[in-house]
Amino acid sequence: MGGALGKDESPKKSWTPETKLEAKMVEAMQRRECHGCSVKSFNTIILKFPKIDESFRKCRAIFEQFDEDSNGAIDQEELKKCFSKLEISFSEEEINDLFEACDINDDLGMKFNEFIVLLCLVYLLKDDPAALHAKSRIGMPNLEATFETLVDTFVFLDKNKDGYVSKSEMVQAINETTSGERSSGRIAMKRFEEMDWDKNGMVNFKEFLFAFTRWVGIDEFEDEENAEA
Repeated sequence: MGGALGKDESPKKSWTPETKLEAKMVEAMQRRECHGCSVKSFNTIILKFPKIDESFRKCRAIFEQFDEDSNGAIDQEELKKCFSKLEISFSEEEINDLFEACDINDDLGMKFNEFIVLLCLVYLLKDDPAALHAKSRIGMPNLEATFETLVDTFVFLDKNKDGYVSKSEMVQAINETTSGERSSGRIAMKRFEEMDWDKNGMVNFKEFLFAFTRWVGIDEFEDEENAEA
C-alpha cells in the first residue's frame, strides 16, 4: 500500500501542491537515498537528541542575522534581501515557495523553529559543490553534521526510497529498534501522527523536520529564550 501511494498519489496531497518545492524536495531526497544511510536504529537517533538540540540553539545567531527588525520573526522581504546578500541562488518563486512552506502558522513571519526547517531544506536542496560558498556564508558548515543527521534519519525511515515515509515504513523502523516490545506499534503510530500534519498518510521531509524540532524541544526553547532575552 505504502509503495503504491509513493510517487503517484502523495504529491497531489502535499502541503503546497501549487508549488514546485515538494517535487524538488522529493527529487533531492531520492538522489541522497541512492547513497544509503549510516543509521541502524531509531534509538541511535534518540541518543543524539541532546547534541542536535544544542546545534539547533546555535542557529539563533543566524536567525537574528536574518531578522533585521528584531521582531522575533523573519518576513518575506527579510528573507529575500538576505538570500540576495548572501548570494544564495534561489529564484523569487523558490524563495516564496520556501517561505510559504515554512511559515506554517500563516502569520507572514517565520519563528525560530520554522527557520531551522528552512535552513535544513536549503541544505538539502543546495547540496552540491556549486553551493558550498553559499552554505559557508550563512554559517552552515558548522551545522552540516546536524542537517546530515536529519537527512540520514529520513533515509533510514524511507524504506522504499520514494521520498516519503508511510505508516508501514514507520512501524518497520520502530520495530527494528524495539523488537519484542508490545508497545512498539503504538510508539510508531504516535510518532507518525506527530509527523503527518496534513493527515494524508504520507510524510514528506518538511513534515518530518517540523516534528523533529518538537521532539528535541525547540518549540519550548524558543519561548523560554524570548522570555529571557
